[in-house]
Amino acid sequence: MIAFANISWYLFSIAGPMTSELPSKSAVFHYHMDLQDFMLWTLFFIFLTLLLLVVLLVERIRELSGFLLRDKQKKHNQSFSDQVKRLNGQQIAKILRFKRNQHTLKVLFMGLLGLSSLLLPQPLMAANSLLQAASPSVSWGKAGFIITLVLLLIPTLLAVILLFVKINKGIRRLHMGAQKEEAKQIAQEIVANEDPALEATLLARQEALTYRLAPDSLSGNHLANDPKGLLALQEGVEIPIVSRKKKAVPRPYVEPALGKLVLWYLMTACFWLLFGTTIGEYVGIKFVAPDLEHLSWLSFGRLRPVHTNAIFWGWASLAMIGLGYYVVPRVSNVPLFSIRWGWYALLLINLTVLLGTIALMAGINNGGGEYREYIWPIMLLFGIGLLLTLINFYKTIGRRTTREIYISNWYIVSAIIFTIVISIVAYVPFWQHGLGETIIQGYYMHQGVGMWFMLFTLGLVYYFLPQQLNKPIYSYSLGILAFWTQILFYTLIGSHHFVFSAIPWWLQTVAIVGSAGMAIPVIAGTTNFLMTFKGAWYKLADSYILPFFLVGTIFYFTGSMQGTAEAFRETNLIWHFTDFTVAHSHLTMYGIISFFLWACIYAIVPRLSGREAPQITIGAHFWLALLGMMMYTIPLMYGSTLKGLMWMEGKPFIDGVAFMAPYWLWRAIGGSLMWISHFFFAYNLYKMLSATKELDLGEEIIEQIEQVKS
Repeated sequence: MIAFANISWYLFSIAGPMTSELPSKSAVFHYHMDLQDFMLWTLFFIFLTLLLLVVLLVERIRELSGFLLRDKQKKHNQSFSDQVKRLNGQQIAKILRFKRNQHTLKVLFMGLLGLSSLLLPQPLMAANSLLQAASPSVSWGKAGFIITLVLLLIPTLLAVILLFVKINKGIRRLHMGAQKEEAKQIAQEIVANEDPALEATLLARQEALTYRLAPDSLSGNHLANDPKGLLALQEGVEIPIVSRKKKAVPRPYVEPALGKLVLWYLMTACFWLLFGTTIGEYVGIKFVAPDLEHLSWLSFGRLRPVHTNAIFWGWASLAMIGLGYYVVPRVSNVPLFSIRWGWYALLLINLTVLLGTIALMAGINNGGGEYREYIWPIMLLFGIGLLLTLINFYKTIGRRTTREIYISNWYIVSAIIFTIVISIVAYVPFWQHGLGETIIQGYYMHQGVGMWFMLFTLGLVYYFLPQQLNKPIYSYSLGILAFWTQILFYTLIGSHHFVFSAIPWWLQTVAIVGSAGMAIPVIAGTTNFLMTFKGAWYKLADSYILPFFLVGTIFYFTGSMQGTAEAFRETNLIWHFTDFTVAHSHLTMYGIISFFLWACIYAIVPRLSGREAPQITIGAHFWLALLGMMMYTIPLMYGSTLKGLMWMEGKPFIDGVAFMAPYWLWRAIGGSLMWISHFFFAYNLYKMLSATKELDLGEEIIEQIEQVKS
């Protein structure tokens, strides 16, 4: 993706001097950004970031001072009955037991010590500490001066960020301390209060909390009577197409060792997502500032495959496999065969991406095929990791306690088998000559997307979507139909990338027919997912996970059918060699795979960690990713269609390049929004994994009472 530098190029082109006259024929937009201009824009960006952080810092300090001023007044104004409402039933029961024991002990002490029982403990007094804070003509022609300012502002920016984090932690500690002080005072009041009304209040609250309706309170226990014929009463009706579904059972306990393994897969996947898309942003800067640096390791030709492979094998692959380690034993109803093998696979795959990245930046690559730039010794590590995962899953499924194999395991295990096969085919050198190498490249590239990422991810959706909707998948039969037809047709379509090439005409036709046949699994899968939503659409409004599933389902249909449309010779003639294929690849790998993976991650991590991310930042992640992808893909598809028509009319090639300039600007804006959304995702993952937890006031009151008792 192209970074914000394209936007700065656009601003410079507006602010810069206008040419005296545009040429009558084709013209190429060009701007050269030198080091001084780049430093100016970097300085401007740092200044805006500092300004934003200072505003947030002032707001947090104001919030802190307001909290300190309102704290005492709130404690005095709050009645004891309001404080009781903050306790749950178990906590009230503990307090009642304490009060009863306290009353018994009081009678005994009165008999033994007489008037000494009048010496009641006095409440302890505490004071809050106060927090105070104080806050504190240039020539731009010299690049050295600008660089010095940038170098000074960078540590300043880091210091402000660190200060902001520290203040946030201080406010959190202060708030928790105030809650503990409040709990201590309430506990002392409960201990010292001998008013019978206290126990009555607690008993009334406990009765309200423990009240439950009888099973037939609302429905009754009489048989339905329908004299008007308004009800449709059906008993013992079998659905001939849909297989019998299991009844809901309590969700099983998640083994801590398995949970730790899954979380490490997801954390490393998040790292590679940030790394890969940040590389994409930097590559975008290289478009408009090619002389920014002259290091061969950072050249465009080396960084572009670093970006794509980090996303493919780092982000998507690790996230899928990590989620698979949760799903496979869960639907098999048995523990994972070997957690140790899972750690070995995690280490090997991360080592593959790390060594592959270093090798690509050093200029060591496979010398050709897209998505197989890693040399074979490095890719062998990935293959071994996949083999360990396959054996692990196969052994787990083999020990299942259920008779049938749930459809998720069909998709997941098949995806791993196909990926091992296509990797061997792509790296064995026997047929890597001439057209054979080209045909193998098309086979490998398309099977990597369809038989690895798509097949595996669909298996995850068949587990997590019904779970989130709390209802079974609409049709097991449609899932099996989609599974076998995808295997039948998708394995044939790799050559549609080389229509009108020297590849035999019949092989191109086979690929086109296979692409048309892909309508069957796509329509079957989309129908299955949407019909599972049927009757539960209202849940979208109350869930932050289901919108990710819905967006992924929509783009599963639109992106896949778009690929079918691109395969025909008439459309291929227009769209091939244009940015339409770039838009299509992001519509599928981002709109389908990434959105589905985010949905699954948001569904599983809170169950493993016991914590959820703030809904506002999850919403920011969702909308920035969705809007950014739409801004990225739609202008590229529209502009590329017009560009292809220009070429068919015989217009010069360079005219098409100049024509795409405004559409590339939209691509830059959309790509930057997508990149920013990934930092929200990383923050959400951090919040779900962080050990910080809110203080339970009720539990703190019980703890204070226990201390008083002791």
